[in-house]
Amino acid sequence: MIRAAAFVTLCALCTSPALAVEMVRLPDGAAAKYAPAPASLPKGTLLATIQGDPSKPGPFALRIKFPPHTVVAPHTHSADETLTIFSGVLRHEMGEKLDMAAGEKVGAGGFVYLPANMPHSVWTEDEPVELQVTGTGPFGLNYVNPADDPSKTH
Repeated sequence: MIRAAAFVTLCALCTSPALAVEMVRLPDGAAAKYAPAPASLPKGTLLATIQGDPSKPGPFALRIKFPPHTVVAPHTHSADETLTIFSGVLRHEMGEKLDMAAGEKVGAGGFVYLPANMPHSVWTEDEPVELQVTGTGPFGLNYVNPADDPSKTH
């Protein structure tokens, strides 16, 4: 009887408007609607919100297109993050300092999981990169050195 009551409670929580998550379907990559990314990412970066809102509680999925020779300086995120590379080769390095000779290559089909507040940086070389970022909001990008934040550059 306790199991039945717990199941009913769980069902009620899952259908609560405050916790409801709607189904999302993207028939193919061409259906993603890209727009210029927020100013906190390097100029030329494009972003498509696939699911959710990273600034609010709940799951989200973003698609990002980085042009060639794009650098996202050392930064952290307020929540766990996963990266899945769709095309190109993304360079990824852990730590608070950027050493472009030390970054590891993550190619198409590659995956990176980063716990919250883990400093890292990413960059592209001679080709563009498309990737998907997933996590649970609220989610933000915090540069280790605030001067590296492109939104603060005039």
